[in-house]
Amino acid sequence: MNVRVLIEAGYEKYLLKRISYVPNHIAVIQDGNRRYARLSGMGKTLGHRAGAGTTEKMLDWAREMGIRHITLYSFSTENFSRDREEIESLFALFKEMFRRVLEDERTHRYKMRVRMVGDRTLLPPDLLACIREVEQATAAYGNFFVNVALAYGGRNEIVHAARSILHDVGQGTLSPEAIDPGVVEAHLHNGMNLPPVDLIVRTGDERRTSNFLPWSANGNESAVYFCAPYWPVFRKLDLLRAIRVYDQRMKLNGYIPKRRVRN
Repeated sequence: MNVRVLIEAGYEKYLLKRISYVPNHIAVIQDGNRRYARLSGMGKTLGHRAGAGTTEKMLDWAREMGIRHITLYSFSTENFSRDREEIESLFALFKEMFRRVLEDERTHRYKMRVRMVGDRTLLPPDLLACIREVEQATAAYGNFFVNVALAYGGRNEIVHAARSILHDVGQGTLSPEAIDPGVVEAHLHNGMNLPPVDLIVRTGDERRTSNFLPWSANGNESAVYFCAPYWPVFRKLDLLRAIRVYDQRMKLNGYIPKRRVRN
């Protein structure tokens, strides 16, 4: 084992012992797959595939630490402006990953519920069919929640919620006076009732939240952690550093920890 691996393992243990507050819901902006591919001399498809491998590992780390909700920003509404070949390869990769989740024994052993967040009208039928199959197969699970944001845009989501509320008002099932934050939340995310976001993590050295879960994250004043590594090389150590930012904020505000990170 090389020296760097030993040092990182020791630092992970150091952080684990000092973290008291575990976020319930982390939202991750997985940025840098294409830049990683370019710097590594590989095609974009291989860069995205490398990122998918990191996603699988990160879900294991999060579950081990006791984080219950993960929302992954995998494909935004703005990403539809990319070239057709890249979009098609991404959709093929998403189908492959959803099938792997369905077949992975860990999904069922750990009772992991998988759902999609985003505009389903923008996705091709074959990908939607695969997503529905996974959602139905994991619908009864409730230990660990993975929300995949596909064809997602925060402003687009709020527009859809507003239309849904207006429809209910027009049907007479909702009065304008009854509209409050709780009603708005009930109409977001297709009624999925996502919990407030405690921490946003963005990789790739970009310092913006890119229209991601504006109501659930910005409205909750979530902590934000930006880091330099591209998503394919994101490590458990990076996740722990992100959780430390949340932990420090909670300690500064004087909260009493309900649970510690699992060692």
